[in-house]
Amino acid sequence: MVEEKVRDDLSLEVGAIVDCVVEQVMPYGAFVKLSSGKKGMIHISELSHNYVKKVEDILKVEQQVKAKIIKIDDKGRIDLSIKQLESRPPRPQKQGMDEDSFEKKLSSFLKTSEMKIADINSRNNNRSGKKKTKKPK
Repeated sequence: MVEEKVRDDLSLEVGAIVDCVVEQVMPYGAFVKLSSGKKGMIHISELSHNYVKKVEDILKVEQQVKAKIIKIDDKGRIDLSIKQLESRPPRPQKQGMDEDSFEKKLSSFLKTSEMKIADINSRNNNRSGKKKTKKPK
């Protein structure tokens, strides 16, 4: 029986892909039972590459899922990820955005900013410089 536990523990290593069943859904993630009988947790941030408002939108109790072990801490707690098994969706490319146009926009912003600062300084310097002060009684 000790040998069986050792074999189960050996298959549970960071990077391993495991089958699990959702046991409990919480606002911050889901607790799952691995096929080896051990328990683990999938944090809400590890459910999808997309924004997840509620864990219930992705997982239901008793749902079977595949997950990747991403961490096993000193206490034996297992952290899992569904997100790391999915391919990352490509980021939408903004048309016309390349390094040259970024540099142009940055240069334009700096010029505009410097002009605004010079204008503000000019206004402050052109004031009469006289401040109203109360006369001591």
